[in-house]
Amino acid sequence: MTDSLRTRMLRGDILSGTFVKTPSHDIIEIMALSGLDYITIDAEHAPYDRGRLDACLAVANALNFPTLVRVPSGERHEILKVLDSGATGVVVPHVDTVEKAKEVAQWSRFGHGGRGYAGSTRWAGFTTRKMPELLQKSQDDTVVVVQIEEPEGVDDCENIAAVEGVDALFVGPADLAVCYGVTDINDKLVRDAIAKVGVATKANNKCCITFAPDTSTAAALNKLGVTMFHIASEHGFAMAGARHTASELAKLGTS
Repeated sequence: MTDSLRTRMLRGDILSGTFVKTPSHDIIEIMALSGLDYITIDAEHAPYDRGRLDACLAVANALNFPTLVRVPSGERHEILKVLDSGATGVVVPHVDTVEKAKEVAQWSRFGHGGRGYAGSTRWAGFTTRKMPELLQKSQDDTVVVVQIEEPEGVDDCENIAAVEGVDALFVGPADLAVCYGVTDINDKLVRDAIAKVGVATKANNKCCITFAPDTSTAAALNKLGVTMFHIASEHGFAMAGARHTASELAKLGTS
């Protein structure tokens, strides 16, 4: 039996993944063959409706491919619906306070005031699994990621990282850059923020995640404490491949 994504995250394994922007189950099938460790369906910035999201998660589950979902917001119903549909975990944007982090952690797992229980969902095996097994599965395997995208979140990242039930802090470099008034995700202000979150996550045995447009900065980010990398998206991969092909063939006309 292979280790779960959550186990690998908390162990500090180097993990590669990407955002998936296209609401199509075919893309999930292709990504599952890619060798990536996981994907994150981007339901915050891409046009996923409930039906297409459900279809994508059905395929991901059938292929046993770890799939997170970045929800549009940290509202309780947004977290519940993706977990019930079979998501490995949630990525919740704009968590800039300990209070928000505690809410996300509570709503993502079972308990008084937490995730609503239903044994008839895809995640629960459509009534084929018993409550004790499912409660343990939630504790062991469900991944809870909060995004640090504002300076306030960076300032309080030590306390956010200490919240029980939060597994990882995801530094959003683009939003942070905008908040800091800079136009480069590699600006020193952003890199210093990543480093601060890296220290906080390590001190609390949590995982540090960030986005990078390609792999060229991965080694430098790893030195800042990042062990889990969201590299570009399937859009970015397609664009890079198409541009390379176009550029190479254009050289024939100049030879």
